[in-house]
Amino acid sequence: MALTHRHIEVFRALMTAGSVTKAAEMLFTSQPTVSRELARMEQSIGFALFERAGGRLRPTLSALTLFDEIKRAYAGLERVASTAASLREFQGGQLSVIALPAFSHSILPGASKRFSDAQPGVSVSIATQESPFLEEWLTAQRYDLGLTEHGAPPAGTRLTPLLEVDEVCVLPDGHPLLAKRVIALKDFAGRPFISLSPNDPYRIQIDEAFAQAGIARRQVVETPTAVSVCSFVRQGLGVAIVNPLTALDFAGRHLHIRPLAVSLPFRVSVIHPEHRPSHPLAGAFVQALQSEAAALRLQLKTHTGTRSGNRTAS
Repeated sequence: MALTHRHIEVFRALMTAGSVTKAAEMLFTSQPTVSRELARMEQSIGFALFERAGGRLRPTLSALTLFDEIKRAYAGLERVASTAASLREFQGGQLSVIALPAFSHSILPGASKRFSDAQPGVSVSIATQESPFLEEWLTAQRYDLGLTEHGAPPAGTRLTPLLEVDEVCVLPDGHPLLAKRVIALKDFAGRPFISLSPNDPYRIQIDEAFAQAGIARRQVVETPTAVSVCSFVRQGLGVAIVNPLTALDFAGRHLHIRPLAVSLPFRVSVIHPEHRPSHPLAGAFVQALQSEAAALRLQLKTHTGTRSGNRTAS
């Protein structure tokens, strides 16, 4: 006699309910039917699953082991059912986006709000990753869209420029340089400076600018992200140069933004996978990103004047 799904269903009900009576109620069937199916299952597998004592069933060690395996199988089925329910709830499916961590708290929240308002039936999944893994995952066609700072598309993708603005200076409350409307590189001479990690491409660009100008700063902290740079600046440990999107996120919270006298470009681009089926609403999300980029550009103009906020990627 072959083991059937009905046998597994009855056994699971018995283990869960603890008695034939309650198992029959769970399965909307009779007690004799449950007892008969249990007997057939034990005959099929060749060993007893329960010890009968005083009209009660007590699971054997073999039954407990088998039940553990069945629970794992049902957990897999429940995940399938949950996925199906999600697809039903979000009729357009789920749009998957991967981006550098800095974008998850700057441009993406606002863009996602705009997108959700226009497309309430679609969910957005945001993943973050640093380079070069970000580019590898985009090349692998694992996401519907990507956001990057690079100007060249990874293999198997195409690139749409989204935003180009200048890096900005960030200063803490009460700093002497707040008296200046525009900060020149010479203004950093000898001052405590918070830097990104040595291998960060923007750190390299900034260091080269100071080296060419022959200006020495006093490095006091190195930290891997623009968010942590701003956090150190806010505590008064020094000044820094960071991307304007992260600076805007901190502006007004014991941190101030000033434009630089030199141009250190910061670019944001949208990456489209070329070999992945296109999500029907990917274009709508790109439009939301463009609207949010325009709004951020205006905010930056308010904080720094036209110089750092007047460039639009086309």
